[in-house]
Amino acid sequence: MNVVVAMDSFKGSLTSLEAGQAIREGICRVYPDADVQVRPLADGGEGTAEALTLGMGGTLRQVTVTGPLGTPVTTSYGVIPGRRTAILEMAAAAGLPLVPLDQRNPLKTTTWGLGEMICDAIRQGCRHFLIGIGGSATNDGGIGMLQALGYQLLDSRGCPVCAGAQGLADLADIRAQTVLPQLKDCTFRIACDVTNPLCGPAGASAIYGPQKGATPRMVEQMDGWLRRFSQLALEKGYPARPDDPGAGAAGGLGFAFRTFLRGELKSGVQVVLEETRLASCIQKADLVVTGEGRLDAQTAMGKAPAGVSGLARSMHKPVIAFSGCVTRDAGLCNQFGIDAFFPILRFPQTLEQAMQPREARENLIETVEQVFRLIRTARGLSGC
Repeated sequence: MNVVVAMDSFKGSLTSLEAGQAIREGICRVYPDADVQVRPLADGGEGTAEALTLGMGGTLRQVTVTGPLGTPVTTSYGVIPGRRTAILEMAAAAGLPLVPLDQRNPLKTTTWGLGEMICDAIRQGCRHFLIGIGGSATNDGGIGMLQALGYQLLDSRGCPVCAGAQGLADLADIRAQTVLPQLKDCTFRIACDVTNPLCGPAGASAIYGPQKGATPRMVEQMDGWLRRFSQLALEKGYPARPDDPGAGAAGGLGFAFRTFLRGELKSGVQVVLEETRLASCIQKADLVVTGEGRLDAQTAMGKAPAGVSGLARSMHKPVIAFSGCVTRDAGLCNQFGIDAFFPILRFPQTLEQAMQPREARENLIETVEQVFRLIRTARGLSGC
């Protein structure tokens, strides 16, 4: 039996690979000679860099960069040496959790640290970048990142603009003479699941500014500054398209990647599936196993397990899923390629007990074993 396992994490309990290894153990209790391939899975959000890096045989590199408030933060990103690829999470350098509630102010928070991470990866020989941009604390249009990469963003006196969205207020010129030369050889694939434009009622400032600490007055100001930024970029000859879906992601960071770095914005799940080359594994499989901590109707609406099941469905492969819990509306998943799903709780437990990593692992192994015993019985009854 050839089985491909691609599990999303059970947040707070098991990583993607830990869940996958538990499933492998459950399968091998029933089919000791099974060929079980465990592949990493994530949706571009928190934990994506670590899951993909370890699952693709890479290493995590620790760096100290400028945090969203301008103070140093120590973080890490993934390096896949054989593919000259770096895997980063924007939130590791400029995420909302890095800013205390009473200090949230998008006029001041910067994406500079993300640019420093990219620079460090380039020095390590990386030329291909996979970057998740969810969970930002910023609304600076990506100018902090661009400055760290060598772009000169200047005011009317020819001086560098200050950090944060307030820097956009004074922006009068963009120069690229001092840009890191290696950038011309770099590719950027951006995991982005929001479709907001840069400006307007559905733009970066209006929709996400308040959760980052913006007042109504700030939202109005930042929206105007971002609009001027896009106009200036267009005047300078850059392919500025502020109305493109995703341009408003991460406070305009999506716009910066597309406009200045030729970045490609795609669904987080889609980027992960392509980077891990899951399709080639599924093609050879008899059965595909996926799942996540909570299986519900939202799972079917583009979350990581749905990406796996959609891929498997296109190749006519059966799919089963395991999860920590299953909601009443999870039946929708059956319409999107998950042929059967199973919650792993075997007896009444509190949420705290069930989420203990050791308990979650044992529950998963035991449930998988019983499901595969049923599969073995069914195969025997059918004469397979």
